[in-house]
Amino acid sequence: MSDARTFVEGGCDWVGRGPLAAVPDLQARVDAFVPTTLDPSLAHLDAGEQAVLAKLVEVARIMDGLFTQQATPCHDALSARIADLPEGSREAARRYLGIHRGPWDRRFEMAPWFGAWEHPAGANFYPLDLNADEKAFIGDPANGLNGEFTVVRRDAGGKLVAVPYSQYYGAGLKQAAALMREAAALTKNASLKAFLESRADAFLSDDYYASDMLWMDLDSAVEITVGPYETYEDGLFGYKAAFEAFVTVTDPVESERLAKFKHELPWLEANLPIAEADKNPNRGAECPIRVVDEAYSAGDTRAGVQTIAFNLPNDERVREAKGSKKVMLRNVMNAKFEQILVPIAKEVVADDQLGDLTAESFFLHTLWHEMSHGLGPGKITKDGRETEVRLELKDTFSTLEEAKADAMGEWDIFVLARAGKGYFPEAIFRQQSATYLAGIFRSVRFGIGEAHGKANAIQYNYLVEKGAISHDAATGRFRMDVPVFEKAIADLVRDICTIQARGDYEASKAFIAKYGVTTPELDAALARLGHIPVDIAPVFPRWDH
Repeated sequence: MSDARTFVEGGCDWVGRGPLAAVPDLQARVDAFVPTTLDPSLAHLDAGEQAVLAKLVEVARIMDGLFTQQATPCHDALSARIADLPEGSREAARRYLGIHRGPWDRRFEMAPWFGAWEHPAGANFYPLDLNADEKAFIGDPANGLNGEFTVVRRDAGGKLVAVPYSQYYGAGLKQAAALMREAAALTKNASLKAFLESRADAFLSDDYYASDMLWMDLDSAVEITVGPYETYEDGLFGYKAAFEAFVTVTDPVESERLAKFKHELPWLEANLPIAEADKNPNRGAECPIRVVDEAYSAGDTRAGVQTIAFNLPNDERVREAKGSKKVMLRNVMNAKFEQILVPIAKEVVADDQLGDLTAESFFLHTLWHEMSHGLGPGKITKDGRETEVRLELKDTFSTLEEAKADAMGEWDIFVLARAGKGYFPEAIFRQQSATYLAGIFRSVRFGIGEAHGKANAIQYNYLVEKGAISHDAATGRFRMDVPVFEKAIADLVRDICTIQARGDYEASKAFIAKYGVTTPELDAALARLGHIPVDIAPVFPRWDH
């Protein structure tokens, strides 16, 4: 791999081409994201902790700018063209550009909502003019262009080269590293101090392993998750990690309540409904669980649909050594349950199952979704070489992995209940079924061009095929057959994990093509939900200025 010292950027002349109009329903699209204040109390933090928090918000703002560069080529030039729209639509366009970080709508398969520019599948991680041969060259791991922390550019001679993030985004990362070190000097918490110093070093070296290991041990009233993590934005190959940040305050009592669940992960792995050879008993089982309130978010997680929980890091070396940390964003989750999930259920779930919808079931499914990211195939052997599921499934990985985590989250709860572990009430099967059903409609509304939305379309169609979900044409409502659902969800876990264990890219594409689609019944149901917000647009009054 070339360690590129010089590279050539593509021009932005394309921004001036083509028609400029915004979509006619722009205001309705903006209104689908309801502004929601997220302002957790900081009264329990001392003055030093509050000073650390303020520094970390500054770091997060830098991540926001770096992500915008990653997501949208020529973002500033595109943003400037809003001034050429009719005056009455400019404010809505500015708000929608902020929501989606570009002129492409994440709800509608990245179709342009402003102008007629085609969305580049590889976002701004690759040159915009790649030909088929060059794409094949990048896709070959032997050519060294598939690193998570590099962008691909051309050198002066036109050759494709990998440019490290620490070089390409060097100015911003140096500023972020300095702020991290300032925060480290302010904190009295040893675990936070160690992480901040190590992550500052990682920004300048592109080696995140040591700081990921320290992040797993982080135990502080103020916490930050920051750096390049998820690869959803790279729709071309799924290789490149996008910058994001969560600045949070921890609830230690609620976190301790959930700690008992992590001890079940080895048992769940051993009992997965897949071939023994496909199980992954080597992943670490430390798997800390944190319940937090979000004080600020930025970057990848702030674009489009807002995250309610996450499971990191993604580095399989860390997962094998320590597992992964599950972080539940309580205030975000509560906002979505009250403002979105309950109103959706009242429109689409059968009347006699509505009483089984509970906030606790929504919380539990989200928790076990995140736990399930750490179960099943990770590192695999394909054609005699050691590799990872992520690398083999490429652009299909994120969608299939999200479908797996959703399905396995339900399977986890059901199999623990059947084993008599004593964690859940007898009503858990009914409660999970009703809450999961409403959740499918909530997430499909994100759009099947987005990994989570398409993953939920997969679950819906698979469960309809198995007879678990039925539709009443007279009422337009849907019902979950609870016993059938329990069996069908195990089948779905088996089918997805088998594709992952084989690293079968073609099978993954075929599975998504078959199930990741809308249907007339689904479309009709979604059309009835137009008065309900699709998602929240977070407002952080302490910091948004």
